[in-house]
Amino acid sequence: MRLETCIRKGLGLKAHRVREVREEAGQLLAEIERYPHRHLRCGHCLRRTRRIHSRQPRRRWRDLRIRDQDLILVYAPVRVLCPVCGPRLEALPWASRWQRITHGLSLAIARLSRELSWKQTALFFGTDWKTVAAAVKAAVQRGFELRRWKPLHVIGIDEVSRSKGQRYLTLVYDLERGRLVWIGENRDAETMNRFFAWLGPRRARSIRVVCCDMWAVYIDAVREKLPQAKLVFDRFHVVQHLNRAVDEVRRAGWRQLTGEEKSAFKRTRWLWLKNPWNLKREDKRRLSLLCRKNMPIVRAYYLKEAFQSFWDYRSPGWARPYLTQWLWWASHSRLEPFKRFAQMIRQHLDGILAWTKLRVSNGALEGMNNKVKVVSHRAYGYRSVETYTTAIWHGCGNLPLE
Repeated sequence: MRLETCIRKGLGLKAHRVREVREEAGQLLAEIERYPHRHLRCGHCLRRTRRIHSRQPRRRWRDLRIRDQDLILVYAPVRVLCPVCGPRLEALPWASRWQRITHGLSLAIARLSRELSWKQTALFFGTDWKTVAAAVKAAVQRGFELRRWKPLHVIGIDEVSRSKGQRYLTLVYDLERGRLVWIGENRDAETMNRFFAWLGPRRARSIRVVCCDMWAVYIDAVREKLPQAKLVFDRFHVVQHLNRAVDEVRRAGWRQLTGEEKSAFKRTRWLWLKNPWNLKREDKRRLSLLCRKNMPIVRAYYLKEAFQSFWDYRSPGWARPYLTQWLWWASHSRLEPFKRFAQMIRQHLDGILAWTKLRVSNGALEGMNNKVKVVSHRAYGYRSVETYTTAIWHGCGNLPLE
């Protein structure tokens, strides 16, 4: 097979042909010309026509390499006389409008940029960063068009930090199917209004369960916009607040210790925070010796382990008395961090008890947050929110590329 024929079939040319391929300055230049009597398509409405208005200057498009040589397509596009749109530039089968790289190269860049940073991808293909950014943006837009949206029943809402200074992105996740649904800047009421405006009242009616942390903005928005949905507070965030209370007690007790007692409690942070079944044998032995001392951290540890038993209940009727008893114990423990934690649990008791029936958590969303952080760390951060959002959709959105 001739090289010209191979390129023509690879590009899917019907109204054009590859006239010749020549080598110039270490590159392969493929000269393309159109067949005189074949239909062209309008670049706006894609209607077929044979009428020609004028011819444009010769342009170049970069394609995938052949061995170690760049392949450059050279063609002088024409302006067709569309019966509906008037004079328009023809639709090219190998590239989109305004692009100077072919569909094949753009798809290859989009695939590799899911694994590497945009700078590394640009170095691999010998392009610049802006070309990679444009290819990724086009791939994301195409992915939105190809993605099939199904009804949402169980969603998770969480935030991820995008830069220093309390700047966040709000992520909405389909917990039932395990995929990203929506990304918005900030985590305020306006952000949630934008999400529900995008969602629409018809799709909002199908949502039955919402899992989120105890951020007041999320709670108020869900109760206002989704009155039919059951609100569940994420187990991960509740345990995070519990471990934070344990650690505060440990630090306060550490500051009061002196001498041999201080050396005995040195490097014990994770002994108090880990689950007992995750401890090694020597760690279990050391924790058993420490628990024999009458100290505030020991009370905090027993309170933590007693609270963890709540997650095993499957009936609100049995879980509520147990949690009520635990809250009384924590409130009378003479530990200020646990008093504040107990007060927080009382304020959000219904959403926490809903766990016993629904067993829904944002564990998948927390895993997505880690992937989002990897996307940011891979590029050492992004200057604009739009570019960062595009990178998240491309790397974590599981969008189809073709």
